[in-house]
Amino acid sequence: MSKKFTVKHIVAIGIGAAVFFILKRFVTIPTGIPNTDIATAYPFLALLGVVYGPIVAGLAGFIGHALGDLTTYGAWWSWILASGVLGVLFGLLAKRIPINQGVFGKKELIVFLVGETIANLVTWLVLAPVGDILIYAEAPNKAFTQGVVAGLTNAIVTGVIGAILLKAYAQTKTRKGSLNKEA
Repeated sequence: MSKKFTVKHIVAIGIGAAVFFILKRFVTIPTGIPNTDIATAYPFLALLGVVYGPIVAGLAGFIGHALGDLTTYGAWWSWILASGVLGVLFGLLAKRIPINQGVFGKKELIVFLVGETIANLVTWLVLAPVGDILIYAEAPNKAFTQGVVAGLTNAIVTGVIGAILLKAYAQTKTRKGSLNKEA
């Protein structure tokens, strides 16, 4: 992850928000709980976070979720904010996973799975439901039921698909020191 914020990061935010929007809007699986789907956008957000860091993933998650809501039933700001925070939390994993050096082994997989699970559970079991209650005066039972379902399903989907995406991405990078100069 580069320490400088560049045009590449701005482009990543735009493309990331667009891909997040498409996945969130069109590639979801209903859970049976109202307004709560199994979302394939979050594994992509995890990849974006680990590759580009917290600012890129946070903004892509926030913008992509906002666009998804605004093109359906209207903005639900507590969950839009939660997606942005989740992107930031995923981006913090970049410091512990050297994905851009082609490294994603067992240690990095464990860091990713533990980190993404904690991030999903904190975001969806605490932040989103509390936001629903404070902003929209939602019934706590409903808000926390949605949060539990979202937290568990997002943690599982992000763990499985996210790990596959990260492993595939790492394999496209050349490991530092892996090339030998021929005589």
